Amino acid sequence: MALDANSLRPDNDFVRRHVGPSESQVAAMLEAVGVSSLDELVAQTVPESIRLGRGLELPEARGEHQMLEELQGVAKKNKVLRSFLGMGYHGTFLPPVIRRNILENPGWYTQYTPYQAEISQGRLEALLNYQTVVSDLTGLPVANASLLDEATAAAEAMAMLHRVSKKKGADRFLVAADCHPQTIEVVKGRAEPMGFDVQVVAAGDMEFGDEVFGALLQYPATDGGVRDDRALIEKAHAGGALVAMACDLLSLTLLTPPGELGADVALGNSQRFGVPLGYGGPHAAFFSCHEDYKRQMPGRLIGVSRDAQGRPALRMAMQTREQHIRREKATSNICTAQVLLAIMAGAYAVYHGPEGLRGIATRVHELTKVLAAGLKRLGASLRHEDWFDTLAVRPNDGTAAAVVAAALERGVNLRLIDDETVGVALDETADERDLGTILEAFAHGGLDFSVRELLDDLRPGYEGALARGSEYLTHPVFERHRSETEMQRYLRRLESRDLSLTTSMIPLGSCTMKLNAAAEMLPVSWPEFGGLHPFVPLDQAAGYGELFCQLSSQLAEITGLPGVSLQPNSGASGEYTGLLVIRAHHQANGQAERDVCLIPSSAHGTNPASAAMAGMSVVVVKCDDHGNIDVEDLKAKAAANSEKLAALMVTYPSTHGVFEEAIQEVCATVHEHGGQVYMDGANLNAQVGLCRPAEMGADVCHINLHKTFCIPHGGGGPGMGPICVAAHLKDFLPGHPVVKTGGEKAIPAVSAAPWGSPSILPISWMYVRMMGPEGLKRATEVAILNANYVAARLKDAYPVLYTGSQGRCAHECILDVRPIEKESGITAEDIAKRLMDYGFHAPTMSFPVAGTLMVEPTESEDQGELDRFCDAMLAIREEIAAVASGKLDAKDNPLKNAPHPARVVTATEWGRPYPREQAAYALPYLREHKFWPSVGRVDNPWGDRNLICSCPPLEDYED
Repeated sequence: MALDANSLRPDNDFVRRHVGPSESQVAAMLEAVGVSSLDELVAQTVPESIRLGRGLELPEARGEHQMLEELQGVAKKNKVLRSFLGMGYHGTFLPPVIRRNILENPGWYTQYTPYQAEISQGRLEALLNYQTVVSDLTGLPVANASLLDEATAAAEAMAMLHRVSKKKGADRFLVAADCHPQTIEVVKGRAEPMGFDVQVVAAGDMEFGDEVFGALLQYPATDGGVRDDRALIEKAHAGGALVAMACDLLSLTLLTPPGELGADVALGNSQRFGVPLGYGGPHAAFFSCHEDYKRQMPGRLIGVSRDAQGRPALRMAMQTREQHIRREKATSNICTAQVLLAIMAGAYAVYHGPEGLRGIATRVHELTKVLAAGLKRLGASLRHEDWFDTLAVRPNDGTAAAVVAAALERGVNLRLIDDETVGVALDETADERDLGTILEAFAHGGLDFSVRELLDDLRPGYEGALARGSEYLTHPVFERHRSETEMQRYLRRLESRDLSLTTSMIPLGSCTMKLNAAAEMLPVSWPEFGGLHPFVPLDQAAGYGELFCQLSSQLAEITGLPGVSLQPNSGASGEYTGLLVIRAHHQANGQAERDVCLIPSSAHGTNPASAAMAGMSVVVVKCDDHGNIDVEDLKAKAAANSEKLAALMVTYPSTHGVFEEAIQEVCATVHEHGGQVYMDGANLNAQVGLCRPAEMGADVCHINLHKTFCIPHGGGGPGMGPICVAAHLKDFLPGHPVVKTGGEKAIPAVSAAPWGSPSILPISWMYVRMMGPEGLKRATEVAILNANYVAARLKDAYPVLYTGSQGRCAHECILDVRPIEKESGITAEDIAKRLMDYGFHAPTMSFPVAGTLMVEPTESEDQGELDRFCDAMLAIREEIAAVASGKLDAKDNPLKNAPHPARVVTATEWGRPYPREQAAYALPYLREHKFWPSVGRVDNPWGDRNLICSCPPLEDYED
């Protein structure tokens, strides 16, 4: 018998590494569900009318090592030169202790958003550190736990200032002409559907009449100028307007902070605090404001509260999920922050401390001072006399383009501000050699002086009029971790207080917490992806260009929608962008009056919030008793709004976890009345390889790459939400003012960087290529199997709320706790907290139906982990039965007292009517490995009443 040629091929076992259940486990689970094969299960779950009749036309699967080698070839096509372009992006040194222990550590990047505070204390502390850094450096008392990027943060500031303005009817917002161009573009784009009139003017020409509610200033300006805007801010306030300042965080270690200048809001990008450039992201934007505006501030706010034992405990405060509560009346559609990057930036400040940060800033400024002296010696003139790290330079012969070209020949990117002006923005990576290279470019050849010669006539430090006098980062956390030993231990302590996928399954419905494979994550740290400034010439980013092209093609094939934009840098941003594209399409067709958006009552809360932000009026469509869209109600409301119908927003499978059989009829109805169909891709993990949005009738689909395509959740960010659109919408895909993107009739940019957060896109590219078309389909099938297996095991204890016509759920199932609450007083929250004692994160709680738990196991969990989760849920059900029967006290029981931290279980005094063993070790597997919640149940109302959102003094903890 001859040797099989297949034996010569490299092994490719990635699919079986990613998909948790083995063949024997799949067989056992199919038997438990009551079907003979995956094909039979799919036939009972996915309507035949929408099933894909062919395989996906994607490259065949390849192994981890092969794909890493291929991707290295792609990465090497990127040219990593020295970039001193500025515009909100700067080179930085990521301390290796932070790189290894946070960025490259699955204990940090596989966590979920910290909605369950008791098992998120380490991350919450890290975010509180970040908020403290922002609050201290900006001089404003309240800071949030990050936004998506500087440009969208500026847009959020505009919207907030309008909400809090006392000038009713005012609709004009002034933007200083020396703001970053991408910020101006995003702000203008956000303003138009909201009905605001944005005027871009020189700061000195701003006038604050009755129609003006606010203004945006850049500090330092995009061309480097440091301007004292105190008088301008006083003028704005005298006119009843409010002021936001976009600022540079590192500069504020030397410059008077915005709060002391009188600003109402400060915002910016924390990227230069140790976060790689990454060709534009992901980076954490910061946002701070006055105490008066804390309940209007967008995004997430970490606050200090107390637990059931009265000890300090951290949690997300106030705005935690307000878009799910207020829906179209929400102040923002923000769902994804940039938690992992905010943690890194905060850790950078913890590691360096105030003296270290001041030292870095001083060195950068002094390098700039030396460069300025050299340029003057060459006869060049500077636009400004006061600056921090950025110079706007007019060469003595006026040949700005020639200087930029000469610098490029020497391996340095400089900014061409205009025909006569060159921009140079130094950073902490710059050194004496860089100064020499830059000066040579301006001299068009050799220098007749050395850089060292320039030092004699210069004095150290910042000497401008706005030197900072106030202290910052005085909390002990910024003093204690100078050595790498201490920093490593501190980060490990924080990590140990958080439950991540390294501990157990995270069964959150609609959030798809699947494996983030190490092979997918490795390229994120490669300098060829991390070292590029977002505005380098395109030929320096050829590798990225190839990756964008391939990934876009893959997403287009998976969705059936040929137009792709990778710019939206979160799922919520994808929703908003998709609706703006639809809006632009109607306007181009002379139908600007189309502004009604139909949204099922079961939709994600971000859907109606996004529609409102896009200038649309929301009309809610009912759901029937089975959780499906009420088709008759949809038809009636589509007909009633036929002349004004813009879009339908629909999630598929539905938010209720069901493949609705009428989806094609629903889409056809909307098209019949002139509307477009936007499909929310949150549940795409149940579609890939089985069906496609295009065949159902979708015109737009956003894709959560941090769900279906394996970018990790990172504790609540990074995320990516690219959109795929039908051919007739391609021309409207978003553009960018600095680097051309989008279609011929592009809507304005929706993110600061042209391609959103590019440095995490290799994760999804690797996933698609290693899985291949059959592997992707297999993942979807097993995701559906796992959900139905969990439903089968739990249905007698917890009724499954919605299923399809043949009794099947999609990739997630909703467990109805409402009857249990009626019989026992035990709530969904009690079950969620008790699950922590069993070592699990809670399922999605009370969404989309109050009093329920939504479970999504994903394809990455094997039968053993699913059984462990089901065993925990069944053991909890027995405890509930004991409460209902009176065997356990109605108020003093393991569920109402959950979770049980080690401090409580090991205390000398116990005093509870159930044994310690039941509290901590209710099932045998917990004795093998026990994750301990670090605090007891957190008192959320107390935290809102006594809001503290920066590191409190240690005596507060002692009290």
